[in-house]
Amino acid sequence: MDLTTRYLGFELPHPLIPGAGPLCDDLDGVRRLEDAGAPLMALRSLFEEQVVDEQLALARALDSPAESFSEATHWFPDAMDFVFGPEEYLEHLGRVKRAVRVPVVASLNGTTEGGWIDFARRIEQAGADALELNLYDVATDPACSAAAVEARDLALVREIRRQVKLPLAVKLSPFFTALPNFASALVDAGAGALVLFNRFYQPDFDPATLEIKPELRLSSPAELNLRLRWTAILCGRVRCDLAITGGVHSAVDAVKALLAGANAVQIVSALLMHGPQYLALLRRELETWLDEHEFATLAPSIGALSHRRCPDPHLLERANYARILQTWRSR
Repeated sequence: MDLTTRYLGFELPHPLIPGAGPLCDDLDGVRRLEDAGAPLMALRSLFEEQVVDEQLALARALDSPAESFSEATHWFPDAMDFVFGPEEYLEHLGRVKRAVRVPVVASLNGTTEGGWIDFARRIEQAGADALELNLYDVATDPACSAAAVEARDLALVREIRRQVKLPLAVKLSPFFTALPNFASALVDAGAGALVLFNRFYQPDFDPATLEIKPELRLSSPAELNLRLRWTAILCGRVRCDLAITGGVHSAVDAVKALLAGANAVQIVSALLMHGPQYLALLRRELETWLDEHEFATLAPSIGALSHRRCPDPHLLERANYARILQTWRSR
């Protein structure tokens, strides 16, 4: 069975990719993923605030006034809490590149323009084959409009694109008023792929201590439908590759992602729960499904259930919404 797909300019033997996260934090994990058949390695994100903090530390060492950022990082984790600092990240990237034969994708998480963007060039120099930019941000200022948020993100992508020649993927949230329009603008700004979607980790409250309680829960298949919907809408309507991340836990989940129009499927939570070897099982089960449904290759399945052949996707979405609400009956 030919599972070949193209993503970010790479021809991959199959579409099942370990997504950005702790899976590649050490060389043992990286090698286990490669042994399980990972066609590409995605490193965890380095945060804008980490790079800025390092720059400010240098400025303070040179006796320059650089306290304006201190209040903004009051709630940010201490440097010791991060797995890698900026320099360590570059060193680890180099080690991973030497340890595996597959493409290695670095990840930056940032939201504002600034000197930290120069770090993208250092990532390229350290040997990364591609870069994923994670635009994780929560709009909290009532004075900041949706147009301003989009303009800021587009400027950021343009500047990253200007800094490096690496293939560039942009990981998005689903919370945009007109996502197809914004997705097209991102492609015009230089994105070669869109990753749908980053997961918003909602904090909890501790009523006993009256404190905010950060909480991370691994994804579940219940999160997949949102990603399927928007991938199906964007497939064929934006001139870039699409990847789904979040909610893929089985081969059937991966099949759904492909049918919606994903060129690649990023998997993190399922591999954290079951181990790197689970990737090989998913690949075998994907082959079985395609064979049973008489697909000779992977390519015809990609986007088979997308909206690209639908003359009026908006009407289809409205009709589906009405059908769900009006045909449900209590048992």
